[in-house]
Amino acid sequence: MFSTFKKFALDESGAVTVDWVVLTAAIVAIGGMMYTLLNEGVRSVDEQTGQALSSMEVQQISFD
Repeated sequence: MFSTFKKFALDESGAVTVDWVVLTAAIVAIGGMMYTLLNEGVRSVDEQTGQALSSMEVQQISFD
């Protein structure tokens, strides 16, 4: 029975798959954190841009 556990512990046949899953999860987590951090700043800039554009007057151009 001990030899079965030793054989299992030394087997590396799924290690690459586990590495890819861990790396992918880390990348997704970093992306989620960046979205959370940047969301408020972008929203603030968006509101300020909207206010600036709504207060501007558009001139009419006639091509007659």
